[in-house]
Amino acid sequence: MAKAIVNEDLCIGCGTCESLCQGVFKIEDGKSKVISDDCGDCDCQSVVDSCPVSAISIE
Repeated sequence: MAKAIVNEDLCIGCGTCESLCQGVFKIEDGKSKVISDDCGDCDCQSVVDSCPVSAISIE
């Protein structure tokens, strides 16, 4: 199972990840947070590829 990880030092809180995968990411306090360990129905790799500052990775 793929697990998303956010590097909060790099994150700029743009919200792209949340808009692409609301079940896994949520913007809180100006940074992206992982709210679920399961990418499930969304394509987490597309979120990784869409992050403008490369703050998201998949483990």
